[in-house]
Amino acid sequence: MAVLNVNLTRIESINMKKSLKTAQKGHKLLKDKLDELIKKILNLVQENQVLRHKADEMLKMAYQNFMLAKAVMGEEYMEEALVIPKKSVSIEIGEINIMSVKIPKFHFEENKQTDNKVLYGFADTTSELDKAIESFSEVSKVLLELAQNEKAIELISAEIEKTRRRVNAIENVTIPNYQDTIKYIQLKLSEDERASTSRLMKIKEMLVDE
Repeated sequence: MAVLNVNLTRIESINMKKSLKTAQKGHKLLKDKLDELIKKILNLVQENQVLRHKADEMLKMAYQNFMLAKAVMGEEYMEEALVIPKKSVSIEIGEINIMSVKIPKFHFEENKQTDNKVLYGFADTTSELDKAIESFSEVSKVLLELAQNEKAIELISAEIEKTRRRVNAIENVTIPNYQDTIKYIQLKLSEDERASTSRLMKIKEMLVDE
Protein backbone atom coordinates (compact mmCIF):
# COMPACT_ATOMS: atom_id res chain seq x y z
CA MET A 1 0.00 0.00 0.00
CA ALA A 2 1.41 3.41 -1.04
CA VAL A 3 -0.13 6.05 1.22
CA LEU A 4 0.55 9.72 0.66
CA ASN A 5 1.67 11.92 3.52
CA VAL A 6 -1.58 13.80 4.24
CA ASN A 7 -3.72 14.76 7.20
CA LEU A 8 -6.13 11.98 8.22
CA THR A 9 -9.26 14.13 8.12
CA ARG A 10 -12.58 14.06 6.27
CA ILE A 11 -11.64 17.24 4.41
CA GLU A 12 -8.46 15.56 3.18
CA SER A 13 -10.46 12.51 2.14
CA ILE A 14 -12.75 14.75 0.05
CA ASN A 15 -9.71 16.47 -1.50
CA MET A 16 -8.16 13.10 -2.32
CA LYS A 17 -11.36 11.96 -4.05
CA LYS A 18 -11.34 15.13 -6.16
CA SER A 19 -7.69 14.56 -7.06
CA LEU A 20 -8.49 10.96 -7.96
CA LYS A 21 -11.27 12.05 -10.35
CA THR A 22 -8.94 14.60 -11.94
CA ALA A 23 -6.23 11.96 -12.38
CA GLN A 24 -8.71 9.49 -13.90
CA LYS A 25 -9.99 12.15 -16.31
CA GLY A 26 -6.42 13.09 -17.27
CA HIS A 27 -5.58 9.42 -17.77
CA LYS A 28 -8.51 8.98 -20.17
CA LEU A 29 -7.56 12.09 -22.18
CA LEU A 30 -3.95 10.98 -22.46
CA LYS A 31 -5.00 7.44 -23.39
CA ASP A 32 -7.25 8.82 -26.15
CA LYS A 33 -4.39 11.00 -27.36
CA LEU A 34 -2.05 7.99 -27.35
CA ASP A 35 -4.50 5.93 -29.39
CA GLU A 36 -4.88 8.72 -31.97
CA LEU A 37 -1.11 9.21 -32.22
CA ILE A 38 -0.61 5.49 -32.81
CA LYS A 39 -3.26 5.50 -35.56
CA LYS A 40 -1.59 8.53 -37.16
CA ILE A 41 1.88 7.04 -37.12
CA LEU A 42 0.64 3.76 -38.62
CA ASN A 43 -0.85 5.75 -41.51
CA LEU A 44 2.39 7.71 -41.90
CA VAL A 45 4.45 4.51 -41.98
CA GLN A 46 2.25 3.15 -44.76
CA GLU A 47 2.56 6.41 -46.68
CA ASN A 48 6.32 6.32 -46.12
CA GLN A 49 6.61 2.89 -47.74
CA VAL A 50 4.68 4.09 -50.78
CA LEU A 51 6.81 7.25 -51.07
CA ARG A 52 10.06 5.31 -50.72
CA HIS A 53 9.06 2.92 -53.48
CA LYS A 54 7.95 5.82 -55.69
CA ALA A 55 11.21 7.72 -55.07
CA ASP A 56 13.32 4.63 -55.83
CA GLU A 57 11.52 4.05 -59.13
CA MET A 58 11.75 7.71 -60.15
CA LEU A 59 15.45 7.92 -59.26
CA LYS A 60 16.12 4.77 -61.23
CA MET A 61 14.36 6.27 -64.27
CA ALA A 62 16.17 9.61 -63.87
CA TYR A 63 19.60 7.94 -63.75
CA GLN A 64 18.70 5.86 -66.80
CA ASN A 65 17.76 9.02 -68.69
CA PHE A 66 21.04 10.68 -67.71
CA MET A 67 23.05 7.66 -68.79
CA LEU A 68 21.23 7.66 -72.11
CA ALA A 69 21.79 11.42 -72.55
CA LYS A 70 25.45 10.97 -71.72
CA ALA A 71 25.77 8.19 -74.30
CA VAL A 72 24.05 10.29 -76.99
CA MET A 73 25.72 13.66 -76.26
CA GLY A 74 29.02 12.65 -74.75
CA GLU A 75 30.18 13.59 -71.26
CA GLU A 76 31.93 16.83 -72.28
CA TYR A 77 28.92 18.30 -74.11
CA MET A 78 26.56 17.28 -71.33
CA GLU A 79 28.70 19.04 -68.71
CA GLU A 80 28.72 22.19 -70.86
CA ALA A 81 24.95 21.97 -71.24
CA LEU A 82 24.46 21.84 -67.48
CA VAL A 83 27.07 24.39 -66.42
CA ILE A 84 24.64 27.36 -66.47
CA PRO A 85 21.43 26.71 -64.49
CA LYS A 86 18.35 28.41 -65.86
CA LYS A 87 15.97 27.83 -62.95
CA SER A 88 16.18 27.88 -59.19
CA VAL A 89 14.37 26.01 -56.46
CA SER A 90 12.97 27.50 -53.26
CA ILE A 91 11.67 25.61 -50.26
CA GLU A 92 9.33 27.20 -47.76
CA ILE A 93 9.01 25.59 -44.34
CA GLY A 94 5.75 25.93 -42.46
CA GLU A 95 4.16 23.99 -39.61
CA ILE A 96 1.15 21.78 -39.05
CA ASN A 97 -0.20 20.68 -35.68
CA ILE A 98 -0.98 17.00 -35.15
CA MET A 99 -2.26 16.22 -31.64
CA SER A 100 -0.09 19.01 -30.14
CA VAL A 101 2.94 17.87 -32.15
CA LYS A 102 4.38 20.55 -34.44
CA ILE A 103 5.34 18.94 -37.75
CA PRO A 104 7.35 20.82 -40.42
CA LYS A 105 5.51 21.34 -43.70
CA PHE A 106 7.72 21.78 -46.79
CA HIS A 107 6.61 23.63 -49.91
CA PHE A 108 8.68 23.06 -53.05
CA GLU A 109 8.63 25.71 -55.78
CA GLU A 110 10.61 26.06 -59.01
CA ASN A 111 11.43 29.55 -60.27
CA LYS A 112 11.98 29.61 -64.02
CA GLN A 113 13.27 32.53 -66.08
CA THR A 114 11.17 31.60 -69.08
CA ASP A 115 7.90 29.76 -69.61
CA ASN A 116 7.83 26.02 -69.15
CA LYS A 117 10.90 25.26 -71.30
CA VAL A 118 13.94 23.68 -69.67
CA LEU A 119 17.01 25.68 -70.65
CA TYR A 120 20.68 24.92 -70.12
CA GLY A 121 23.99 26.37 -71.24
CA PHE A 122 25.12 27.19 -74.75
CA ALA A 123 25.84 23.62 -75.83
CA ASP A 124 23.48 21.58 -77.98
CA THR A 125 21.09 19.44 -75.95
CA THR A 126 18.95 16.40 -76.65
CA SER A 127 15.48 15.25 -75.67
CA GLU A 128 17.14 12.57 -73.51
CA LEU A 129 18.75 15.28 -71.39
CA ASP A 130 15.46 17.15 -71.18
CA LYS A 131 13.80 14.01 -69.87
CA ALA A 132 16.61 13.42 -67.36
CA ILE A 133 16.40 16.97 -65.98
CA GLU A 134 12.62 16.79 -65.74
CA SER A 135 12.86 13.40 -64.02
CA PHE A 136 15.17 14.77 -61.32
CA SER A 137 12.93 17.81 -60.91
CA GLU A 138 9.94 15.57 -60.26
CA VAL A 139 11.76 13.19 -57.93
CA SER A 140 12.99 16.17 -55.86
CA LYS A 141 9.38 16.91 -54.92
CA VAL A 142 8.82 13.29 -53.87
CA LEU A 143 12.06 13.25 -51.84
CA LEU A 144 11.00 16.43 -50.07
CA GLU A 145 7.63 14.88 -49.24
CA LEU A 146 9.44 11.77 -48.01
CA ALA A 147 11.68 13.88 -45.77
CA GLN A 148 8.64 15.65 -44.35
CA ASN A 149 6.93 12.31 -43.74
CA GLU A 150 9.94 10.79 -42.00
CA LYS A 151 10.38 13.86 -39.78
CA ALA A 152 6.71 13.59 -38.81
CA ILE A 153 7.23 9.92 -37.90
CA GLU A 154 10.26 10.83 -35.77
CA LEU A 155 8.45 13.61 -33.88
CA ILE A 156 5.24 11.65 -33.36
CA SER A 157 7.23 8.61 -32.17
CA ALA A 158 8.87 10.79 -29.52
CA GLU A 159 5.46 12.16 -28.48
CA ILE A 160 4.03 8.62 -28.29
CA GLU A 161 6.85 7.54 -25.98
CA LYS A 162 6.39 10.62 -23.76
CA THR A 163 2.61 10.18 -23.63
CA ARG A 164 2.92 6.45 -22.90
CA ARG A 165 5.21 7.18 -19.93
CA ARG A 166 2.69 9.70 -18.57
CA VAL A 167 -0.21 7.27 -19.04
CA ASN A 168 1.72 4.50 -17.26
CA ALA A 169 2.74 6.83 -14.41
CA ILE A 170 -0.84 7.95 -13.79
CA GLU A 171 -2.24 4.43 -14.20
CA ASN A 172 0.35 2.58 -12.09
CA VAL A 173 1.43 5.21 -9.56
CA THR A 174 -0.78 8.28 -9.23
CA ILE A 175 -4.23 6.65 -9.28
CA PRO A 176 -3.28 3.69 -6.99
CA ASN A 177 -1.64 6.12 -4.53
CA TYR A 178 -4.80 8.22 -4.35
CA GLN A 179 -6.98 5.11 -3.98
CA ASP A 180 -4.77 3.66 -1.23
CA THR A 181 -4.64 6.99 0.59
CA ILE A 182 -8.44 7.38 0.48
CA LYS A 183 -8.91 3.84 1.84
CA TYR A 184 -6.36 4.47 4.58
CA ILE A 185 -8.00 7.77 5.64
CA GLN A 186 -11.43 6.14 5.69
CA LEU A 187 -10.05 3.23 7.71
CA LYS A 188 -8.49 5.57 10.27
CA LEU A 189 -11.63 7.71 10.45
CA SER A 190 -13.71 4.57 11.05
CA GLU A 191 -11.33 3.43 13.79
CA ASP A 192 -11.44 6.85 15.40
CA GLU A 193 -15.23 6.85 15.20
CA ARG A 194 -15.46 3.40 16.82
CA ALA A 195 -13.02 4.46 19.53
CA SER A 196 -15.00 7.63 20.14
CA THR A 197 -18.26 5.66 20.32
CA SER A 198 -16.68 3.19 22.73
CA ARG A 199 -15.51 6.01 25.01
CA LEU A 200 -18.94 7.62 24.99
CA MET A 201 -20.57 4.32 25.94
CA LYS A 202 -18.16 3.84 28.83
CA ILE A 203 -18.80 7.36 30.04
CA LYS A 204 -22.55 6.73 29.81
CA GLU A 205 -22.20 3.49 31.79
CA MET A 206 -20.20 5.30 34.46
CA LEU A 207 -22.84 7.98 34.74
CA VAL A 208 -25.60 5.37 35.02
CA ASP A 209 -23.72 3.49 37.76
CA GLU A 210 -23.40 6.64 39.75
